[in-house]
Amino acid sequence: MAGSTARQDPGQDPGQEAAQQAALPGTEGLGQLRETFLPKRVGAVRLAALLLMGTVGLILPPLGAYFLWLAAQTPNLSRKQAARRLHLFEHGLAEVGKNGEVSVFRWDAMTALQEITERYANGVYVGTTYVYTLHREDGTTLKVTGFYDQPERWGPALQQEITRAQLPGLLAKLEQGGTLTYGDLSVNLGGVATAKGSLTWPEIEKVEISQGVLVLRRTGKKLPWARVPVKKIPNFFLFLALVDRLRNGDPHQAA
Repeated sequence: MAGSTARQDPGQDPGQEAAQQAALPGTEGLGQLRETFLPKRVGAVRLAALLLMGTVGLILPPLGAYFLWLAAQTPNLSRKQAARRLHLFEHGLAEVGKNGEVSVFRWDAMTALQEITERYANGVYVGTTYVYTLHREDGTTLKVTGFYDQPERWGPALQQEITRAQLPGLLAKLEQGGTLTYGDLSVNLGGVATAKGSLTWPEIEKVEISQGVLVLRRTGKKLPWARVPVKKIPNFFLFLALVDRLRNGDPHQAA
């Protein structure tokens, strides 16, 4: 993410946007602003369909009102929704909500659960939903979704930044004999464990991801030793980085 340029709202003066970003409460220690993501505008066809359904649905008032409400909540028609922002900084992120509230999360002190779901209708791909649930150490949570444009960029970016910030400290903890827990999985220098048992690192033949599920395969066995949904593994990229170091038997390499 380093070196990327913040996206500016084409309808706003760049100087005004920069001043607003600098004044965001709670972001003083986050360092340089790396990138800003704007709300994703609803396509003209979908918006027209919502308005049409709302108008036709007035024959059944509750249904018509629902479609009109959905249309009114889009960034295309709602100034509050259009004003929302997702800012990625050097040391964390800040999300500006529809009422101007600012939520701040630091890379070195947060946990992210990702849920990425491909949707199909009658066997035809119709889209992908993105939900990242962020947790702070004080119990604060925030859901960041595909409401923001380019989730295929900001999602991996935040996972990579969490990994960069937290990996060295966790490797040091492992070297001191510690055990790290990631949902139903726990890892240490000796191997990986679940509620069903444990394996040493040399016993693990393959680590793979299939249809949103982490699969651990034991050497010489056809059936998976463990299957865990990615959405249940906190800081998934960080977990994979740790497993890679430990399987290769070199946790001391540069983090």
